Amino acid sequence: MKLTRLSGLALAAAITLPGVVSATPEHYVIDTKGGHAFIQFRIKHLGYSWLYGRFNDFDGTFTYDPDDAKSSEIEVNIRTASLDSNHAERDKHLRGDDFLEVDKYPDASFKSTSYKETGLNKAVLEGDLTLKGITKPVTIEIQPIGHGPDPWGGYRRGFQGSTKFALKDFGIDYNLGPASRMVEMILSVEGIRQ
Repeated sequence: MKLTRLSGLALAAAITLPGVVSATPEHYVIDTKGGHAFIQFRIKHLGYSWLYGRFNDFDGTFTYDPDDAKSSEIEVNIRTASLDSNHAERDKHLRGDDFLEVDKYPDASFKSTSYKETGLNKAVLEGDLTLKGITKPVTIEIQPIGHGPDPWGGYRRGFQGSTKFALKDFGIDYNLGPASRMVEMILSVEGIRQ
């Protein structure tokens, strides 16, 4: 009888004492202002080399629950005019009617629909990518990079991921040749816990 009562008291204490309660979802803001997040892309140039670029202006948030990773979520918004491939004339072309039509579609976005850990430091993120007003499901292979306190009293968590999709899936049918029909996006995200 005493053992049962003591077990009940211990359970009650565990439920009510601060620091003993089970973890809750952690909310993060992606650290774009500090330059610790990147959205890059690459596509083959004539099948001979890779053309790399990035989007310089984006923001987003994510939620991660250490006790229930599958409930994790992310949402990212991208200003398409911030495309930068390190070549002014090419950037003008990529922002124009043949590709992103940034005047008509100034924003792109990604919103997750599921997150599943598939092994040690491996996960799969499913979600909806909206580009040029077209929304399609994409799968992002994720690698958690690390997490912990930062030197300024905050707490950070970082991930890297990549996905591939056909340009034509998002209404881009400019003929770049058979080797340049798929684009790869590489995402490096560091979030600051709120």
